[in-house]
Amino acid sequence: MRNVRVAISIAGSDSIGGAGIQADLKTFSAFGVYGTTAITAVTAQNTFGVSNSLVLPGKLVYDQIRAVAEDSGIDAGKTGMLGNVEVIQSVTGAVKEYGFPLVLDPVMIAKSGASLLEKGAIEALKRKLIPESMCVTPNLDEVRVLAEREVRNVEEMMDAAEFISGEFGCEAVLVKGGHLNSPVAKDVLYYRGKIYEFESQRVEGCYHGTGCSLSAGIAAGLALGLGLVKAVERAKEMLDFGIRYSAKAGRGCDSVNPVAIMERKSLAFEMLGEMRQAVERLSRIENATKIVPEVGMNIAYAMPFRYLKSVDDVLSLDGRIVRGKNRLAIPAGFEFGASRHLSRALIAYMQHFPEYRAVINVRYDERLMERLRNAGLKLASYDRRDEPEDVKRREGATIPWGIQTAIEKSGRRPDVIYHLGDFGKEPMILIFAKSPVELVEMLEAILEGY
Repeated sequence: MRNVRVAISIAGSDSIGGAGIQADLKTFSAFGVYGTTAITAVTAQNTFGVSNSLVLPGKLVYDQIRAVAEDSGIDAGKTGMLGNVEVIQSVTGAVKEYGFPLVLDPVMIAKSGASLLEKGAIEALKRKLIPESMCVTPNLDEVRVLAEREVRNVEEMMDAAEFISGEFGCEAVLVKGGHLNSPVAKDVLYYRGKIYEFESQRVEGCYHGTGCSLSAGIAAGLALGLGLVKAVERAKEMLDFGIRYSAKAGRGCDSVNPVAIMERKSLAFEMLGEMRQAVERLSRIENATKIVPEVGMNIAYAMPFRYLKSVDDVLSLDGRIVRGKNRLAIPAGFEFGASRHLSRALIAYMQHFPEYRAVINVRYDERLMERLRNAGLKLASYDRRDEPEDVKRREGATIPWGIQTAIEKSGRRPDVIYHLGDFGKEPMILIFAKSPVELVEMLEAILEGY
């Protein structure tokens, strides 16, 4: 008796790994679904485009589906590039025979403009495979082919989705509005006579594998037993993360990162454990109360640079460390985005030194500065009085300006960046390291006998 849910990707291979079966398998893994494949075509492809392709014989595609269905069974499937009439007919026969719910991504043209479906195969797609599909996921260009109409707004997307469902007999149609000229990205699902809208923040740029990952995510949700609407919601959430934290693997379009949502959760769990260990050790350092600034102290730990987009990707204490009676008074909780000042400093620093993901702020003191120098740490500084007026006027710009200025003046990677304050601003020392535990180890050595 198997202990996993099984989904199959019936699609082409993408040699750069950002779309096709490679993207689908990553997506299945992100959902905890066991991924299987029936390869329809082999493409020579990268983030710039498709340079060559070979569609496999329809019988071979059918045999791949049969091999999976007769062994593990198939809980849900999805299609991508099908190539020609022969493959469409073979896939249609397999879906009828084995009866699994199918999400059909009607791939016709690659993002680069290369044709991925023979013109004569469009009618076969419409009249043979779409009627056997549970959900079809066309983008606006594909809608124009399937519905033979222009789509310029959300209302026309709704009409087109209903038309395609009624005309070709599929249960649901998800029209993707990513190419619509609007401030937000909106998709429209027509399902059993109802319209559902899904809205997400538009992220500017070029992204490889969006359609593949979305349809694979829906199929994964169906394989897990989710209803279609919930499966679309989960797939959209995955895709939003995958675009926001896309992989810059090639020199062309970024590739969607389907496992981003899973990786971030895993990283956050690991980071929380490291922070707890670091703060517990910090609490035991003798004389640590002497380095707490008047404004309080905090420690921050950023996601790896690939996942670092904003202060919400930086973990810190949910509150400031202050002086207690003979010991540090440390807040109990941790939260991403809690210390915006330290987060901005760390983000600015990581633009130059991405492996150094941790920072702590401590009180400026000449004796402490001397110990930092004696420990062999490299120091750099900036003068807040030199801050340009336009920087002062921009919310949150002061600290990044200061970090950038100090690094440029230093000409190398400083371990420590400090400033001597300004009117109403306390002097401060920032110490950077690769991890919070490394930061605390540095402080343990520096504060011995302080």
